[in-house]
Amino acid sequence: MSYTEFDVPVAGGHLRVCRWPAAHDNAPAVLAAHGITANALSWAAVADALAGRATLIAADLRGRAGSAGLPGPYGLVQHADDLVAIADHLNLDRVSIAGHSMGGFVAAVAAVRHPDRITSLLLVDGGVTLQVPEGADIDATLAAVIGPAMRRLQMTFPDPQAYLDFWRAHPALSADWSPVIEAYALRDLVGHPPTLGSSCDLDAVRRDATDTLLDEQTTTAIHRVGCPTTLLWCERGILDEPRGLYDDARLDAAGVDRTRVTVERVADVNHYTVLLSAKGAAVVADHIGRLW
Repeated sequence: MSYTEFDVPVAGGHLRVCRWPAAHDNAPAVLAAHGITANALSWAAVADALAGRATLIAADLRGRAGSAGLPGPYGLVQHADDLVAIADHLNLDRVSIAGHSMGGFVAAVAAVRHPDRITSLLLVDGGVTLQVPEGADIDATLAAVIGPAMRRLQMTFPDPQAYLDFWRAHPALSADWSPVIEAYALRDLVGHPPTLGSSCDLDAVRRDATDTLLDEQTTTAIHRVGCPTTLLWCERGILDEPRGLYDDARLDAAGVDRTRVTVERVADVNHYTVLLSAKGAAVVADHIGRLW
């Protein structure tokens, strides 16, 4: 589906936002938050799968893509407040949020900080902090967890094709490569040949990772959310490894209360393809349709 882009005034400047419209004026709207080094177009396949059943509104979060120039303070509280600023700008009194990966934490923090504004949450392979060794280095942890997605932030590329080739070799994406993934990757690319690179602000990524792993306000948000919440976890991992980020045992160990959070496994997808493949996007879109 086609989308429009617009800017929303937030602290320090303007946030770039993509909007995929619903087929009818009275259809619901959902805000969507992307992962730690991603951008708004990570939700494009989900928008296609929604097929106009709802308006999907996804920002380039502060420090990424069209919002890369926004200054700090970074961190998940700021992202949460930026999402509410989007709702204010669009005159959305109450809204649901879908969040992928880090975006799941952003969604949970928003629901805790603004309980009168957030009606329900869909957390997609994110939102629950797993155990991190004490004193862990943030850059080393990110490199270990997200691998190529982190390494590219300090790389340069001679032309757009070289950047696409880098992404196409990613073990989680190669089998499902598509024009949707290509557009998503290119949205992140900035600069001029032969020194093109990622738009992601490294300081923003580090601060957001620190919040996700270590900040009590963030790590406990899933346990304090008061609105209906669904968590989808992927069968396969960030590098398409057989074990995903989450499983029932890890979620139980993290203290997820299944009387408050509906938990569902998504088979045959990994951390990326749950959004970026047609199969995964269809599942996410179906759950978005259940938020109201």
